[in-house]
Amino acid sequence: MTLSFIHSFQSEWLKKKRSLASLLVIIGGFFTPTIIVVARLIHYDSLPAIYANPAFWNKHWRTSWESVAIFLLPIGVIMATSLITQLEYKNNAWKQVHTTPLSLTTIFFSKLAVIVVMMLQFFVLFNVGIYLSAIIPYLLIPGVQYPTDPIPYLSFITQNGLFFIDCLPIIALQYLLSLKYKNFLVPMGAGFLLWIMALGALVWKYGYTIPYTYVIYNYLADEPVSKAAKPEMDIHLLAIAYFIAITIVSYILYITKKEKG
Repeated sequence: MTLSFIHSFQSEWLKKKRSLASLLVIIGGFFTPTIIVVARLIHYDSLPAIYANPAFWNKHWRTSWESVAIFLLPIGVIMATSLITQLEYKNNAWKQVHTTPLSLTTIFFSKLAVIVVMMLQFFVLFNVGIYLSAIIPYLLIPGVQYPTDPIPYLSFITQNGLFFIDCLPIIALQYLLSLKYKNFLVPMGAGFLLWIMALGALVWKYGYTIPYTYVIYNYLADEPVSKAAKPEMDIHLLAIAYFIAITIVSYILYITKKEKG
């Protein structure tokens, strides 16, 4: 089982390289950091004061995550998951996949694993981008000092882990929808609709019941003033619970589906 899973994962990873999803991860990881670099180079007069701030790294982190947590990460997960899962429908290759000596369980979880690893790849690239977007203006603009405060590595790693956990339910539900529907627009449209609902539900007392809100709630939790309601439950535990539950439902639907592509 382990060896067949590794081989299946490698095969799915090679397929991913020829898809738009692979490019989305790279572009998404460096998009916001690039915007920050351009904006700071344009407004270079303000950089000495920004870099002299004793809380530079935390402010830079918050600035970098704002658009990502609210917009780019949820939308990126929706698009990447749908694109990866729909590869077989696009190439009319599901019948070929199911003729391979691989169990349905191996096929299901190897595809899911590729999506999860892709999200990890995005987080790595984005964090590299965050660091570069801080260093590049410092290197290019004379008179800008290197930030005096140490980088809070432990805090940043913890926050990365929580953001990653919070996007797992989106992966699971988009995976379920993409396996069920052949038309690429159905899971994409459903994902966008749920994300819009999540934005509207932030002020609702029970907004935490919509799993697409978790990434946004996580970011807004540290905001001194926010109109979003404070979740009454631990959203990170809810995210894990939703991910497990949706994945189980998705797996059952997949292995019991009469026509698999």
